[in-house]
Amino acid sequence: MAESKKNSRRDFLKSTAMGVAGALMVDNVLAQSIGAPFKGSVLGANDRINMGFIGVGNRGTELLKLFLQEKNNCRIAALCDVYKPYLDRDLKSVDPRLTSFSDRIPAMGETFESVPVKYSDYRKLLENKEIDAVCVATPDHWHALITIDAVNAGKDVYCEKPLTATIYEGRKMVEAQAKTGRVVAVGLNRRGCPIYQQLAKEIPAGKIGKVSVAGAYHISNMFPDGIGSFPSETLPAGFDWDMWLGPRPAREWKRNIAPYFFRWHHEFSSQMGNWGVHFMDVIRWMLGEQAPVAVTATGGKYVLKDDRDIPDTMQVIFEFKSGVIVNFAIYEATSGSLFQDNKAEVELRGTKGILTASESGYAIRPTTAGQNQKWSSDKLIEAENFSMKGAKDLADGSSANSTQTLVRNFLECVKSRRTPLCTLEDGHRSTSFAHLANISLAMGSRLEWDPEKELFTNNDKANRMLHYDYRKPWKLNI
Repeated sequence: MAESKKNSRRDFLKSTAMGVAGALMVDNVLAQSIGAPFKGSVLGANDRINMGFIGVGNRGTELLKLFLQEKNNCRIAALCDVYKPYLDRDLKSVDPRLTSFSDRIPAMGETFESVPVKYSDYRKLLENKEIDAVCVATPDHWHALITIDAVNAGKDVYCEKPLTATIYEGRKMVEAQAKTGRVVAVGLNRRGCPIYQQLAKEIPAGKIGKVSVAGAYHISNMFPDGIGSFPSETLPAGFDWDMWLGPRPAREWKRNIAPYFFRWHHEFSSQMGNWGVHFMDVIRWMLGEQAPVAVTATGGKYVLKDDRDIPDTMQVIFEFKSGVIVNFAIYEATSGSLFQDNKAEVELRGTKGILTASESGYAIRPTTAGQNQKWSSDKLIEAENFSMKGAKDLADGSSANSTQTLVRNFLECVKSRRTPLCTLEDGHRSTSFAHLANISLAMGSRLEWDPEKELFTNNDKANRMLHYDYRKPWKLNI
C-alpha cells in the first residue's frame, strides 16, 4: 500500500472539521461470537468510537446522555433528527403547542466535546465513513429500515426497543446482521441488570421448583383525558412530517401523535410494545424460553374518549410448549398493584416458591402444601429477600444503572467484536410477543404459533398481519 494511503483515522480527523482523535484503521479480522466475518476496519482497545445518533427526541436524549458519560470509549460525532429544534438542541425553538401539551420534550442543552455534524436524513449520516456506530432511537416503525441500512453501510448499531413494527422486520434484521457481521445490540435494559442476570441462571436450575405461571402488567390511570382529542393542525416549523411517517401511510399531523405520543396509535406502536416487551423479555429469559406456541388477547377502548386507537384495557395469555402460562395486563384506566409486593414488576409462581422481582431486588416466598399433600423437608425452601436499592457500582464492576451497563457493553463489543448482552435475536423474539398479542386481539381469537417457521398454524388471515406494505419509495434493503 502506498504511504499516502496509510494515514490513520486519527491523522485524517485532525485535518477535518471534526477535529477529534478517532480510531486507527487496522487490518481486517474475523468477528468473534457474532457469526459472519467482519469486513472492514476495527478499533483498538484504547481507541474511541465515533457515534452517530439517529433520533434525538425523548428517548434519544436519554440515551445520548448515557453515551456522553462514556467519553473514554466514544465521542458523539453526528446527530440526525427530522425536527430541527431537536437537531439544534434548542428547547426555545420547540413549538409551544408541544411544550404546553407534553412533559416529554427533552431539555437538551448538552455539552459536546466538539460540534456534531448534523443531518436531517439518516441516509446521509450513514454515508459518513468516519462514523463507526449508530444509536437508533427513532419511532418504532423506523427501526428495521435504519438498522438494516446501517449494517449494510458497515456501522454497528445500538437499537432502542421495541425492536420492530412487525415480526417479518425482526427476522430480516437478524438476517442482515448475520450477513454483515456487524455488532447489533438492543436496548432491553433489564438485560444489563445483575438481579435478572442472576435469576436467569437460577430459576431454570430449579430455584423455585417447576414454574407453571408467570405474569406482569402495566398500570397507568389516564382517566379522564388520556392523550386528548385534537384536530389536524399546521405542522410545527422545522418538522419534516413526511420523513417522520416514512414507510407508513400519509396522514395529517396531530400533536398527540408526534413527536411523543405515537405509541397510542397502532400504525406506529402500542403499549404492548412499549411496556410489554420489557416484561416479556425478562420473563422468558428467566424461564429459559424462546417463544410461545399460542396467544390469546382480549380488551378494548372501554373508558377513555381520546384519540388513541389501541385498548385502554387489555389482557393477554401466552402459552409455552413446556407447560407455562404467562399473563400480561394493560390497565390505563385504573391504578394500584396486582402483586403482593407492590414494588415488583414481574412474578413467577413455582411449585416450591413464588418470585417477585424488579431491577431493585427480588423476594421469594415459599409455597405451602395444598390439598392432600404432606411435604417432606426436601421439598421446602427458605424465604429470600435481596435488595439492591442504593447500589452504585457492584463487585463485578457493572453498574446499578442497567441501561448504562448495556451502553458500556455495546461500546466494548464494538471494539472486541463479541456478542452484546442483548442480541438482535433476543430483541426480535421478545418484541414478537407484542406483535403476537396485538394480532390475536385484532383477530379476536386464540392463535397457535410455530416459533421455528414464525407463522400462525390455525389462521391464515393472521399471517397476513406479520408485515405490511411500505409506502413508496421505502423498502427493506436486504
